[in-house]
Amino acid sequence: MNPCQEPRGHPLTHHETTPDSQAARSRLVTAALRLFAEKGYEAATTREISEAAGANISAIRYYFGDKAGLYRAAFTESMADLPCHTNRQSYANRPLPEALPLLLRDFLEPLKRGEEFALVMKLHFREMIEPTGAWQHKIDADIKPQHEALVIMLQEYLGLDRVDADIHRLAFAIIGMPVHFYVGQDIVSAILPQMLADPAAIDVLAERLAGYALSMIEGEARRRAGEAPHGAN
Repeated sequence: MNPCQEPRGHPLTHHETTPDSQAARSRLVTAALRLFAEKGYEAATTREISEAAGANISAIRYYFGDKAGLYRAAFTESMADLPCHTNRQSYANRPLPEALPLLLRDFLEPLKRGEEFALVMKLHFREMIEPTGAWQHKIDADIKPQHEALVIMLQEYLGLDRVDADIHRLAFAIIGMPVHFYVGQDIVSAILPQMLADPAAIDVLAERLAGYALSMIEGEARRRAGEAPHGAN
């Protein structure tokens, strides 16, 4: 569920890449994010989005083609400047104990974005219950590669000849820890507000989660060492 995205917006032609045109497009994406998150795809109208952005409604067609194109931009481009490391090569040359803190720090980076992050998560939740296809695209393009990258790292660290169901279980458990802070941010803040109070606190959280993840991995290594050759999958 990491909101970190690679930008996939409708490209501007050469003569359109002026500061004013980029600013107008950015305002439309920001307004669309807020209104789609608050109302959903069907209820949010292009007219109210353009009015909220201070833009002419024709600008939506000019920059995005149609309402669906604007929705895709709001879904995929928001927070696109955050680090995206779904490619295993980002950490390929680092030992796992060194790579995990970096991976989890990047994963939790969106939490530092406050209201913008809250709107992105709200839009993601809306997409899951009112699907347009954007969520399935994110699963295929971002979440699956991220999961597979972690699985390969675990396989190599544990010295396994093949990937089995337990490696997938372990990968889901590791990523499940930071995901909990995404979906349960309100609960965490109600119980211990200082845990997510500022960027430094979020970096400490990433370091701690990396330590917990390493303990889980070492526990899995010990379990496998004590298994019979044909352990359950």
